[in-house]
Amino acid sequence: MDKNIFVELLTQHHFKAVRNILDVMNEVDIASLLSDLDDKELALAFRLIPKDKAAEVFANMNNSMQSYLVEMFTEKELKELLDNLYMDDTVDMLEELPANLVTRILNTVSQSDRNMINLLLDYPDDSAGSIMTTEYVGLRRHMSVSEAMTHIKRTGIHKETIYTCYVMDRRKLVGIVTAKDLMTAEDYVAIEDLMETEIISVNTHTDKEEVAELFRKYDLIALPVLDADNFMVGIVTFDDAMDVMVEEATEDITKMAAMSPGESSYFETSAFVHAKRRIGWLLILLFSSTFTGTIITKYENAFAAIPLLVSFIPMLMDTGGNCGSQSSTLIIRGIALDEIHFKDIFRVMFKEFKVSFMVGVVLAAANGVRILIMYHNATMALVIGLSLMVTIIISKLIGCILPLLAKKVNLDPAIMASPLITTLVDICSLLVYFNIATHILM
Repeated sequence: MDKNIFVELLTQHHFKAVRNILDVMNEVDIASLLSDLDDKELALAFRLIPKDKAAEVFANMNNSMQSYLVEMFTEKELKELLDNLYMDDTVDMLEELPANLVTRILNTVSQSDRNMINLLLDYPDDSAGSIMTTEYVGLRRHMSVSEAMTHIKRTGIHKETIYTCYVMDRRKLVGIVTAKDLMTAEDYVAIEDLMETEIISVNTHTDKEEVAELFRKYDLIALPVLDADNFMVGIVTFDDAMDVMVEEATEDITKMAAMSPGESSYFETSAFVHAKRRIGWLLILLFSSTFTGTIITKYENAFAAIPLLVSFIPMLMDTGGNCGSQSSTLIIRGIALDEIHFKDIFRVMFKEFKVSFMVGVVLAAANGVRILIMYHNATMALVIGLSLMVTIIISKLIGCILPLLAKKVNLDPAIMASPLITTLVDICSLLVYFNIATHILM
């Protein structure tokens, strides 16, 4: 939908046309369209969204849009919205709203909902409890399929998902049954004869990154969450797991680029906050680069004797940094997918050594031919070739070892990415280069 046409219809009060447009659009697309409107247009457009879509559109809005709308809503509008929002979406919203708006919302919802919200808000931010919803379909083992279907029809409209139902005995989870099983079974069959008893579940304090990994590994739609006494308290649905995956990927990408992660989008974050997140690592890398300057100064006599040596420094440092970055990226990905563990460190090192040797031979040979053609200097070609091979081997070993060491000491492997590895490889490549050059040429 073209934004300009939509705004024109809205400002000219063609509300019927606007409502017809919103009626056929997907909820996610509506939220995206509304994000381009100013505050006044946003409030007007949201009130024209069909009631059965409004809560889902609201759940897909960014924090600033949600805050503005909550502030603008009447008590009646706010209550209608909260009644249709799933509990996990309500909690996600409350975590980002200012305190005065949180108080207003808590005063609007019922006492039972308020107790549940407070319970969910009390879980650690990185836990399964913080992303779960308490709105799931619970069944009893002695129900028949007919009774279960009647129960789902009566209560399912208020549940986040009905595709997986949970069979409980005195609040203890004893089995799961899918909607497919229920719809294809005879009405008289007992639930306990259909239910699957091999259940994958998590605890309320399980790390949410581990929860997302279980969704990826087992292709789950929903995952039950149990408390410390193994009572069922909620479920995590696949959409929340996907949000965690995106959040974790974003965090890793920012750390790999030597920045502190943040939750707000690029345009919602001020220039000052962007600078604050980036400057810390840049200062560390800036001062660490003084080591390379010290090494170059130490070998200035070699430069004076053979000025040509200087021209190959950028090539060696860049190649080493690129090789180290390749290895670290693959290892960090392997760690994230649970394919590589610290116990595999020697296997990884041996494989990277073989890779670096083959890569080094090819690059050294190609560069040697270039030097012979340009400078007609076989000795210099030998020096650069040997330096390049040793640099590549060292850089790839550094690139594979550092992420594994970081994981071993409970640090995020993503911090051992390009900027830090490049700085370390620069130092090593200079030491290798100057030592080989002085031993052969001097």
